[in-house]
Amino acid sequence: MRLDLTKRSDYAIRAMLALTMAPDGLLSSRKIAEEMKIPPRFLPQIMGDLTRAGLVDAHPGRSGGYELAQPADSVTLLRVIEAIEGDPHRQICVMRGTTCGVDGECGVHDVFYAAEGALIEKLRSATLQSIIDAYLAKQPTAAASA
Repeated sequence: MRLDLTKRSDYAIRAMLALTMAPDGLLSSRKIAEEMKIPPRFLPQIMGDLTRAGLVDAHPGRSGGYELAQPADSVTLLRVIEAIEGDPHRQICVMRGTTCGVDGECGVHDVFYAAEGALIEKLRSATLQSIIDAYLAKQPTAAASA
């Protein structure tokens, strides 16, 4: 079983994490691409989607860039993914390959629906700040490496 993000969602999450970690809160598109290893040609579309969703503020101009439009502790992974992908609920039945529920529910519907619900709830509870905090907590301290 695979649970993969699309490239667009992957890049959007990386960009949002870069903005969360930005010391002054404002990063250029080029800096985001460099820091997060995102192909620069994809970033304008992704940042446009995040801006339209109200997650990012764009500041045009030579010294402009992007910054979070909301505090990092209020932006969830689910909101970032929804800004890029839309509704995260599975539309195709895992057994029939057609729209789920059109001709009744398949035998595994309840199990997959519950699993999907658990995943969506986990994404809804993970904020950008909680991800950064957990990451930093796992990093060795300067004293430990000295």
